[in-house]
Amino acid sequence: MENSTEIVSFVLSAYGNIGNLKYLYFIIMLLWYLSICVSNTILIVVICMDRRLHEPMYILLCNLFVNEMGGSTSLYPLLLSQMFSDTHEVTLPWCFLQMSCIYTCGSIEFCSLAAMAYDRYVCICYPLHYNVIMSTGRVGLILLLVWIYSIVNFIFSFSFIIPLTFCGNVIDKVFCDHHLVIKLACSVSVLTKMSDLFFAFVTMVIPFSLILVSYMKILSVCLNTSKENKQKAISTCSPQIVSLSNMFVGCIFHFVDSRFDVAQVPDKVRIILSVYLLIIQPILTPFMYGFKLPKIRESCKKLLFD
Repeated sequence: MENSTEIVSFVLSAYGNIGNLKYLYFIIMLLWYLSICVSNTILIVVICMDRRLHEPMYILLCNLFVNEMGGSTSLYPLLLSQMFSDTHEVTLPWCFLQMSCIYTCGSIEFCSLAAMAYDRYVCICYPLHYNVIMSTGRVGLILLLVWIYSIVNFIFSFSFIIPLTFCGNVIDKVFCDHHLVIKLACSVSVLTKMSDLFFAFVTMVIPFSLILVSYMKILSVCLNTSKENKQKAISTCSPQIVSLSNMFVGCIFHFVDSRFDVAQVPDKVRIILSVYLLIIQPILTPFMYGFKLPKIRESCKKLLFD
């Protein structure tokens, strides 16, 4: 059995030998990453510079765009560098850092969607009290709680990985996966196995429950209002529903790929599905929430063309 001190790096085996296609993949991924950075950065700058957008909904959106940048940056630089690597090795500190960033940003994403659902609930169910309930101070506190909740959540789960000794170093993915790293340990306690499930529960189930409650209350109000108000409520909430659905589809792909034998699925398809959420969500968010909104489109035109 290998001594844990000999394990100084992990091998991301899902890259395999892609030959000369690595240049094509590199260009595609680089352009995709640049598109994510440019689109989200434009929206962050627009919201920060335009005082008309200093409202709760846009502040929450700005937080979402910042998080998309963070989540993408935790994946793409390492992914791009690994495409030109022959060994596809990543040191333990870098692997743990990537893991921390990806999973913390994932938790922030779900919690941010919960905060946005609450914002829409207040806006639709208590329109006359909206500015009082969703004051600047309240929004700032909500965002602070979102980040603290997500960071503490992952630190707690990650604290079970730090003491582990590893008897293997091959991760069958293109990024460092929390569950697969635990599986490489020489011995794993029940608490460590439970910590992985606990993180998934706190990251997804609790925020989703809050989102569900918010939308059920919104639905109950919409059923007793005019057709015009119903359409307005649906148009306001539909981007969040699409985004949340996409998040859960991505999480299911990730969960299945990490925990079940999917050898019958072609490698390239499996790799794409495993990073589906990290590839699609950061580019979907700015277009679903940002450029689609009239106020933001107008501000973008002024910033870029005036």
